[in-house]
Amino acid sequence: MENAYRTKDLAEASFLYASHQKLIRLEEDNNGRYWFIFGDKGQCEELVNQYWRREATVNAKEFADAFRSLKDRIFKNKEGRYEYGHGTKSNTK
Repeated sequence: MENAYRTKDLAEASFLYASHQKLIRLEEDNNGRYWFIFGDKGQCEELVNQYWRREATVNAKEFADAFRSLKDRIFKNKEGRYEYGHGTKSNTK
């Protein structure tokens, strides 16, 4: 998907998720790092620019919930990898 925005930064991904950006999937690379893949690259880039300029606002509870939810997704993927013996895996939920 060419119009996708990718980040491995959990806080940045949490901000995007709390900003109601659509999480397309979670991907693990060959080094065991997880990438969060969001739709609408242009809108995500604008939000991320605001985030890094400290101009963005998001509800604190939504951010905390998003952070916890995305972190849980990473650990769920890791557990699945070890339980089923798979290498690189994607999660589309």
